This record gives sequence, C-alpha cells and structure tokens, in this order.
Amino acid sequence: MFAVLKTGGKQYKVQSGDTLRVEKLAANAGDKVQFNDVLMIGGDKPQVGSPVVADAGVQAEVIEQIKGPKTINFVKRRRKHSSKRTKGHRQQLTLVRITEILSSGAGKSGVMAAENGAGFGIAAVVAAAATPKKAKKAAAPKAEAPKAAEPKAEAPKKEAAAKKAAPKKAAAGADDLKELSGVGPALEKKLHANGVTTFAQIAAWTPEDVADMDEKLSFKGRIEREGWIAQAQEKTKG
Repeated sequence: MFAVLKTGGKQYKVQSGDTLRVEKLAANAGDKVQFNDVLMIGGDKPQVGSPVVADAGVQAEVIEQIKGPKTINFVKRRRKHSSKRTKGHRQQLTLVRITEILSSGAGKSGVMAAENGAGFGIAAVVAAAATPKKAKKAAAPKAEAPKAAEPKAEAPKKEAAAKKAAPKKAAAGADDLKELSGVGPALEKKLHANGVTTFAQIAAWTPEDVADMDEKLSFKGRIEREGWIAQAQEKTKG
C-alpha cells in the first residue's frame, strides 16, 4: 500500500519504511508525527481524496533536522553604476522515516500532527497542553479619573485686552462728538479718553489747548483744518 501526502507545499508518494526529506517540521529527532493531508491511498482498495482522504494519515518518525545543499544567487547589473550581489542559502529540512499508513482512524491515533515551522520537542507540546490555564489576575482597581481642571482665571493681559476692546459708554450728558466734521468713532474715543465729551469743552479751547491736543493725539492740525471749534460753538448756541 502506498499514499500520496502533501506537506510544505509539495506532494510525496510514500510507502512504509521509506526515508523522506520534507520542509522543516516543528519536531525534534525521535518524535513521532502524523501527516494528515493525504491526497490518495493506493492498494487493493484505492481511495482518492477531494481534496484529502477523510480520516486518513501517514505516520512517520523524525530522524534528524538537516539542511539542503547550498545554493548561490549571484546578481549583476550592467549599468553605468553597476552593482553585484551574492547570496547563499541552505534550505532547512527534516529527515523522516515512514512507519505506518492509516486509511482510517487517523483522528483518534493521538499522534502529533506534522506542522511546518521552527523545531520544538514533543515534550514541550505535551507540557503546554497539560499546563492548566493560569487564572486571570484580579483586575487592578481602576484609578479615579482625574478631576476636571478648574477653569483658570483669565490672565490680566487678556482682561485688559477685553476691556480695551469693549466700547466705552458715553458719560451721562456727553454730546455726540461724531457730529463734528472729520470725527469718527475712533477719534471720538480718543477725545473721551482725554476728558473731552461735550461741544462746550471744544468751543472753549484756546490756541494752547489746541496745540496740546494736537500733540497728545497726533491730530496734525486737524482741529483747525476741520474747524472743530467753530462747529462746536454753533452747536452750543443751538
């Protein structure tokens, strides 16, 4: 009786007693493994899987972990700035001896399934399976959420800027100085800041007062040019 098994992406036709080199298996020398991907079993009653034969298996004993022949990969690029690269490789393999071909009952055999990967002993597998799962550690008490930070008092600079930006209310009894020619909200605000709130104050300005106000507010002769004093005198008469 023979079997066709699949492992490591390759297919092998084997009989009991055959020695086989396959892609590295996760097992150590002396371990017993079972190939469960059996594509066909030949003999008196051949079985063909679709894709594998149900409950069939091929058992083998691991002889040793080996390496295949060394291969050299040389690459050279013929360009102005040429480059060369040489790489060597030895494929890791496992040497096994086929011991038994099972047409049925492979699922209950209790033999470790052959899996490709890094090698580790059967003892480690058995120990890992026998070790009870560790009880979950008691969850540490959750740290209290940090209290919301109290709103910081606004910086003095921000308060000053806000006060500066807020329009000042005209004092009680103040005149609308924007009625004067060339006086807008900005100039009216400057006049208020210097204590000038009525037409009567402007009408009573002396040449010294005009020069002083020109210097303070950088009016550059606007008072005389616009005739604020004359306009203010007219409004006080009315």
